[in-house]
Amino acid sequence: MRRLTAFLFLAFTINISAQHQDEYKSEVWVSDNEDGTFTNPILYADYSDPDVTRVGEDYYMTASSFNAAPGLPILHSRDMVNWKLINYALPKQVPEENFSVPQHGNGVWAPSIRSHNNELYIYWGDPDYGIYMVKTDDPYGNWDEPVLVMEGKGLIDPSPLWDDDGKAYLVHAYAGSRAGVKSLLSVNKMNTDGTKVLDAGRHVFDGHDNQPTIEGAKFYKRNGYYYIFAPAGGVSTGWQLILRSRNIYGPYEEKVVLEQGSTNINGPHQGAWVETPGGEDWFYHFQDVEAYGRIVHLQPMSWKNDWPVMGEDKDGNGIGEPVKTHKKPDVGKNYPVVTPVESTEFEGDSLGLQWQWHANPKVVWHAKLPGNDYLRLFSIKTPEDAPNLWMTPNLLLQKFPAPDFKATTKISIFPEEAEEGKRAGLIVMGMDYATLTLTHDGNGFIIRQTQAIDAIGGEEEVTIAEKRIDSNEVVFRLEVSAPDATCRFSYSENGKKFTSIGEAFKAQPGKWIGAKVGLFSVSTQEAKRGGYADVQYFRITK
Repeated sequence: MRRLTAFLFLAFTINISAQHQDEYKSEVWVSDNEDGTFTNPILYADYSDPDVTRVGEDYYMTASSFNAAPGLPILHSRDMVNWKLINYALPKQVPEENFSVPQHGNGVWAPSIRSHNNELYIYWGDPDYGIYMVKTDDPYGNWDEPVLVMEGKGLIDPSPLWDDDGKAYLVHAYAGSRAGVKSLLSVNKMNTDGTKVLDAGRHVFDGHDNQPTIEGAKFYKRNGYYYIFAPAGGVSTGWQLILRSRNIYGPYEEKVVLEQGSTNINGPHQGAWVETPGGEDWFYHFQDVEAYGRIVHLQPMSWKNDWPVMGEDKDGNGIGEPVKTHKKPDVGKNYPVVTPVESTEFEGDSLGLQWQWHANPKVVWHAKLPGNDYLRLFSIKTPEDAPNLWMTPNLLLQKFPAPDFKATTKISIFPEEAEEGKRAGLIVMGMDYATLTLTHDGNGFIIRQTQAIDAIGGEEEVTIAEKRIDSNEVVFRLEVSAPDATCRFSYSENGKKFTSIGEAFKAQPGKWIGAKVGLFSVSTQEAKRGGYADVQYFRITK
């Protein structure tokens, strides 16, 4: 019999000291204050719509990944504050052919992760196809193939519940853009395996009157009450609503338990209730900070009269407000500081987990060979008649990791032909984007700073500045600064002295995601095939 708990015990008792040696600590954002307290957000990165579950003493988080591949990030923590990115549950988006080109804003929406029957289950809604599920008994290994649990357009934000009698249910919301209606929550019966809904479902809550845009539901049961934790009021402006009932189909009472109030943490909602082994309650939620994405906060939580109390009720109105700094959860032990990996020297034979492609990847996009301490990105032709890189699938990107940071990378280009048409470089990607590009013509090599304002609308990429250099190798640097994610570019021919180029660029979010930073290597349609770029490192620093 497969045993998730047995696997976890083994994983964390064999050579635990060696694991600690591999833990990564960001230079640009650490939540753990190393004095028994933490500062929100615990993750200053776009782990949108986070959900968390506990298995024994281990905590697992997943988040929306939309069109990026791999999808469904899996993060692990032992203390609820320090998180490590360990895997992805979805190597490629499904249906695979549909996501072979960028599907901005589509794909994986608002997943739920649950531990059941010694396995981890993740449910998510694809607004164009329906509700999917994947599961595993080894979160570090391969996850099962996705199962389409409920087919249909506009079905989003699912969350399962296995009741005390073994029966299974699924709550979900609706995307108005596909379903034609939103602000509704429905409950369906499922088979006990959680692989298929068994009925058409019943509406259990209508938010049109006073809880507009209710969505993101999470299903729980406690003390004989069924609870639906659901945000309302919109992504950046809303609040956390709690629904409860003695009957799974309602009627449900309602109570707002978390709001922005006097804080600067807008739209505090949509996340996960987690209970520690010692009985403490905590709530994870996101905050939308535009170009930086939807960052993750952790709030203390308790219960009063069978209603959750979140954050701190600073004005005495009975509704909690987010805390900025707080005592860490009491998990009985102290664990090392660890954060998701950002920098890489491109050692080993695979890409780091921080990297995602703009669409389902093809094997010919890159090479990472054993023994080679660089990443090779091949010059892939951009889509025909594309005015910019918005619909280019082979962009290799990672999340903005902090309000202020630098990204530095060393790139060499090998066009293999004297004619122009090949280029590679550093990119800040969003609905507007900017690049620092290394390219060439018949006279040699050129650095260009470019941008495409309203890339999503099809506006052309334009050159802002250019500079000829004597080598096919250069070090590029991006500096991002708060509060509005202002980006400035510079380059170095020796890796020591950097020269500014171009003009400041204000990063913009993508479709339902924050801005991303990363690498690209492309060719025009007219250029002969061949060519590549080698990337020596990609470093995130202060």
